[in-house]
Amino acid sequence: MFEETSTLSPEEALSATNVAYVVICAAMVMLMTPGLAFFYGGMVRVKSALNMLMMSFISLGVVSILWVLYGYSLAFSGTSPVIGDLEFIGLRDISIDQGEVVAFIAFQLMFAILTPALMSGALADRVKFSTWALFIALWVTVVYFPVAHWVWAADEGWLFNMGVIDFAGGTAVHINAGAGALAAALVVGKRIGFKRDPMRPHNLPMVLLGAALLWFGWFGFNAGSALTTGSGSPAAMMALNTQVATGAAIVGWLIYERIRHGAFTTLGAASGAIAGLVAITPSGANVSPMSAILIGLLAGAVCAWAVSLKYKLGFDDSLDVVGVHLVGGVIGTLLVGFLATEGAGFEQFGKQALGAVAVMAYSFVVTYLLAQLLQRTIGFRSSEEEETAGLDLAYHAETGYDFSQAGSGSVPSSTVTASAEVAAGEKKVDA
Repeated sequence: MFEETSTLSPEEALSATNVAYVVICAAMVMLMTPGLAFFYGGMVRVKSALNMLMMSFISLGVVSILWVLYGYSLAFSGTSPVIGDLEFIGLRDISIDQGEVVAFIAFQLMFAILTPALMSGALADRVKFSTWALFIALWVTVVYFPVAHWVWAADEGWLFNMGVIDFAGGTAVHINAGAGALAAALVVGKRIGFKRDPMRPHNLPMVLLGAALLWFGWFGFNAGSALTTGSGSPAAMMALNTQVATGAAIVGWLIYERIRHGAFTTLGAASGAIAGLVAITPSGANVSPMSAILIGLLAGAVCAWAVSLKYKLGFDDSLDVVGVHLVGGVIGTLLVGFLATEGAGFEQFGKQALGAVAVMAYSFVVTYLLAQLLQRTIGFRSSEEEETAGLDLAYHAETGYDFSQAGSGSVPSSTVTASAEVAAGEKKVDA
């Protein structure tokens, strides 16, 4: 009754479906970087909100170029267990008819973009924007590309061959970024007024919007890492576990917060969601939904506790990158050793622990040396005057909110003056 119009074989149709699936998931992961920008941007004071947004957006530019030039080749070529070669420099020999390969390249690019952007939260309000852009370029070259090769280069990377389970980036993305963020924060130093002045989020609705965009994009991040669809693919289970672990982490964080501080905060709910997403990332394809709930509850409560350590230990991780991404990544990476549906036990736990420690140590040491190099040469830390006035005006010649244009009538001079003080970040104004 119906004329056959498709000229694709079943195998070709499946391949085409997979390409479309991975391309859509790549677009979802791309959205995570602007989502991160909103999440972080709402958490800082008003005088540096645009700068926080730009610290994520610049990664979209810098890393996209480097990925094509040599990043993909270093991460996914060669035979060395440590680093790839330049076989695919400039993506040479990658042709238009290699749809699955090109889709994979695009998908992995979005991971490479997001990972250094995650670190920006630890350095909020106090680094030179030009140095940050250079830092991203150097960091992905000497830290991210090699670690991605260790973890994901099939039959090549040493952690992959050892059997470390990291389905979507607990080690390569979150532990990597968290350890690097800690190292960079130690080099750059504390914000002016840390533990003395109020540094409250200036826009909590923006934080929730960012968290929601991250949550949505994370389905592409996690389920997309299956790279295939169909009944034999782990994509559906990964998607389900992503949802339930994140919901459980919100509950875990809020319970801890209510017991410890007496309130259920909006910021806590948003942070709990991110903690759950981080923890389920390495493990979600290998655990049951009940285990995913356990992982989420533990990640929410433990990460809520961990973010307070910066005050006790004296390091200024502005937006809790260490407490959420490093700690959450370690939780998810370790727990899959005992909770995996197949092969769980002390042997697998040992592999997971080795993978977590190796990535953590490498990222911390190399990032510390890189940040020191930049600090001692071109300078990483912004000046005291720039930090006090606000980085939006210092580096971008803009402000996030133009209060002087509010209303249709004339604006009282006192309002304009107050707005200018807020935009300039005067010390007496709690921005």
